[in-house]
Amino acid sequence: MSEQQIFNYGTDHLTAKLALAISNGEIKGVLSEDTRDKVLESSKVVERIAISGKAVYGINTGFGPLCTSMISAVDTRKLQENILKSHAVGVGEPIDSEISKLMLVLKLQALAQGYSGIKIETLDRMIWFLETGATPVVPKQGSVGASGDLAPLSHLFLPLIGLGKVHYKGEIIATAQLLKEHEIQPLQLGPKEGLALINGTQFIAAHAVKVVQRLENVLNSADIIAALMIEGLQGSEKPFHVQLHQLRPYPANIAVAEKVRKLLQGSEIMKSHADCAKVQDPYSLRCIPQVHGASRTAWLHLKEALEIELNSVTDNPVIFNDDLTISGGNFHGQPLALPLDYACLAASEIGNISDRRIYLSLEGNTPGVPKLLMKETGLNSGFMIVQYTSAALASENKGLCFPASADSIPTSLGQEDHVSMGSISGRKALQVIENVEKILGIELFCAAQAVDYHYPLKPGKILAMVHDFVRTEIDHFEEDQIMYDRMENAIQMVQQGKIVSVALQAESVLN
Repeated sequence: MSEQQIFNYGTDHLTAKLALAISNGEIKGVLSEDTRDKVLESSKVVERIAISGKAVYGINTGFGPLCTSMISAVDTRKLQENILKSHAVGVGEPIDSEISKLMLVLKLQALAQGYSGIKIETLDRMIWFLETGATPVVPKQGSVGASGDLAPLSHLFLPLIGLGKVHYKGEIIATAQLLKEHEIQPLQLGPKEGLALINGTQFIAAHAVKVVQRLENVLNSADIIAALMIEGLQGSEKPFHVQLHQLRPYPANIAVAEKVRKLLQGSEIMKSHADCAKVQDPYSLRCIPQVHGASRTAWLHLKEALEIELNSVTDNPVIFNDDLTISGGNFHGQPLALPLDYACLAASEIGNISDRRIYLSLEGNTPGVPKLLMKETGLNSGFMIVQYTSAALASENKGLCFPASADSIPTSLGQEDHVSMGSISGRKALQVIENVEKILGIELFCAAQAVDYHYPLKPGKILAMVHDFVRTEIDHFEEDQIMYDRMENAIQMVQQGKIVSVALQAESVLN
């Protein structure tokens, strides 16, 4: 196996892209000998503390408000098993198994750094679950994102001790059945191991990985689809001029303007109305760099914060050596909760401005482009009602944009008196992104129809290839048809990243 296909947990630098590749099995995650040595030493420190009589939180004391209750050396192992059982209080539908896999990958990266007192056997068993394709079942709801994601992480690691359920070969089965089938015994957790497993931000961070991945595709798709709509509605090129954006030089705005200029390059449609009398376009066309650019800035902020989080130690207490253990707050979800709420709003705005462009395309104010995107309306409703769907989705997103991180409900009898609610931030952000993917699919559907009316004139060369690709699966039509299947085709083109792929391939061919 080549060097590029190996990731060393605890030492190599993890990114969202790498985390996804490891969880999907494209890259193999391993524990190097140096990492094993560090983990073993940290585990030995915890063993010594457990029998020393010195009170150290979570090793020989109770948890949360029970932190002053001393636990005997005999009971320290039972304590760790109990914490997984008592904290597995999640409710609701299971999260996507891909997110559960990501949680395992991210937890391995954190624990393998050697500050958590975890045993090598425990890390090896986590890797075994990943490589066997047995993914723990984790309910969506129950984390307040404070002492980390206690409830979801407890569900994630119940299988280590033979409890809970797993996704396996297309079914959900009891962990006991899985272990029996593979002739494997449940683990016996050592001192602090249970606490190390469930303290951390891996539920929040795993959602953030998916947000970073899917929002990047949304942003790239939005630029392409918006440019196609500019062609369809004969919008002006001037708002994307280099000199204009040098006067307000936000890097993301400049990047969006540059991309749109490239997409419009060589357009016969744009050339045909270069000397028209229209003075300026509505904001949803004219302000694409400013709006899309601002959302791209928010995405970058989350991406940068997430990369720090993915390579951090977020459990508690942190074990430095026999004389230094620190009970701190590295598990608090606030550093991700705020950027996730920001990204949620940023995604929603992409859908909001996309819906406005859809509405514009129906007005019939562009020469040659009929009202409701169909020549004979009255008997036919044309594309009128597809905008109802985009409006409904955009409105739903507005309701989801209230920042979860603005709330805090004290828990743990006041010991955890400020919580991040970052788990809700992550789940909401993905809901909003899914809605935006649908809105963009609808815009693509409408933009392709609008461009058709300028035939034989063609859009920019890259956009012409994008338009041709759309037309391989969705026909132009001039009388009412069942819409939802065509809309679904367009939505899948966005969700599956096909629009971005086609544009990139076109660009490489033209270059």
